[in-house]
Amino acid sequence: MARSFATGGKLPVLAALLFSLMVAFCDGLPATMTLERAFPMSPDVDLSQLVACDMARHGRRLQSTTAGAVNFPVFGTYNPFIVGLYYTKVQLGNPPKDFYVQIDSGSDVLWVGCSSCSGCPSESSLKIPLKPFDPKSSSSSSRVPCSDKFCTDGMRFSEASCSVQNNICSYLFQYADGSTTSGYYVSDTLHFDKILGGSATTNSSANIVFGCSTAVGGGLNDTDSAVDGIFGFGPQNLSVISQLASQGLTPKVFSHCLKGDDAGGGILVLGEIVEPGMVYSPLVPSQTHYNLNLESISVNGKPLNIDPSTFATSNNGGTIIDSGTTIAYLAEKAYQPFITAIDATATSNSALRVPVKDLLCYSVTSSVQNVFPQVTLNFEGNASMDLSPRSYLLKQVSSSGASIWCVGIMGIQGGLSLIGDIVLKDKIIVYDLEKQRIGWKNYDCSRSVSVSTLNSGATVTVKAGPSNEVSTALRTLPEKWTLWIVLACIICTSVLSNCKFI
Repeated sequence: MARSFATGGKLPVLAALLFSLMVAFCDGLPATMTLERAFPMSPDVDLSQLVACDMARHGRRLQSTTAGAVNFPVFGTYNPFIVGLYYTKVQLGNPPKDFYVQIDSGSDVLWVGCSSCSGCPSESSLKIPLKPFDPKSSSSSSRVPCSDKFCTDGMRFSEASCSVQNNICSYLFQYADGSTTSGYYVSDTLHFDKILGGSATTNSSANIVFGCSTAVGGGLNDTDSAVDGIFGFGPQNLSVISQLASQGLTPKVFSHCLKGDDAGGGILVLGEIVEPGMVYSPLVPSQTHYNLNLESISVNGKPLNIDPSTFATSNNGGTIIDSGTTIAYLAEKAYQPFITAIDATATSNSALRVPVKDLLCYSVTSSVQNVFPQVTLNFEGNASMDLSPRSYLLKQVSSSGASIWCVGIMGIQGGLSLIGDIVLKDKIIVYDLEKQRIGWKNYDCSRSVSVSTLNSGATVTVKAGPSNEVSTALRTLPEKWTLWIVLACIICTSVLSNCKFI
């Protein structure tokens, strides 16, 4: 291809050839064109001009169907003494309206409170505007009938039910903390920022199915840290990630990097973060959650005496990665040896136990790094997750030169273990449904990350923060292509500035 650039030839032919290169490598073509005739009905029109225009049209068509990453802002923090959750903003309906929803990899469905919702909070301590979704005010909204494949799939996993009398697909969810929500499914437009290789973000949209809640209960009706709903990122077909991937709009993988400081925020993308040094562990097959095989736990490099069967995956056992859980929980038989080892190390380093309801806490006068041990969770595939003390401790109060630190990993009856935000923060976490694996890496989530766009060798750089600013970089292309790509984009911009379509 590079040789043809050096052969010379008429400028229109050169422009057409360069344009084909641009379509392959520079995805930044205009999204709309004025509908008017650009060429006269004359045999004198240069054929190369028509070819260039056709190439532009096909390029736009390819761009609209290519899977790309999707970027969402991140707000909130793991710290339950401040917020206790991470949340994002989505735009739904036509005209689009903003809704704030909790980021939850432990459930599948996106739902928001709807008009006439019983128990839905109208205000929040987070100082965010809460508003109900009104299907009647959206020109594109419709209720999902019982015959819809989404509904039949949902019934298989107890995430949908159907009323034969009114032909409405409905739901009732109960979460681990006892909170509940119920309502019906609607089909409407999700608006989002799509990131394409070689271009900035572009406004995009897709038709999805989500929940319209008419009642909530338990903690969901509390104004403390209240949001409009929950954004389920689970692995089942009902999740938004699965719906967009089935339409060819995004890869079937999402990633987050949640900042662990009190300011919170971070990064959330539908796409794969591809920073070096990632480790991966395979997902347990045929599970409704993101289950991993936790094989052992080490404290300061010493394996704890825990029967491996304690972590076996079953109907009520196993280890789940769950961004919707604030702290972490270990199966009862694993928790006792774990907390005994933590306590022995802390007290030997002069930490004093402090009575705090439901938590094991200590008064500490020096750095926690010098008082508490390092913990390692060892997963299948020789994939270790290293936890510094700040990855399992909660800072409660400070006074008189001492700080109160509480262990943010608790025991739970039965065989289930949950890895929540306290552990997931300050790490890149990749949920790869295509390759059936979870990846992670300790990371400063205030830094930018590289995200694959699934285009030829292209990545984009996503910056952390509530606004998640995005820039792009073609990182893996050979250097010798750089000049040709720039030249192609310049010439094609010139051609397109005079190119209008019938």
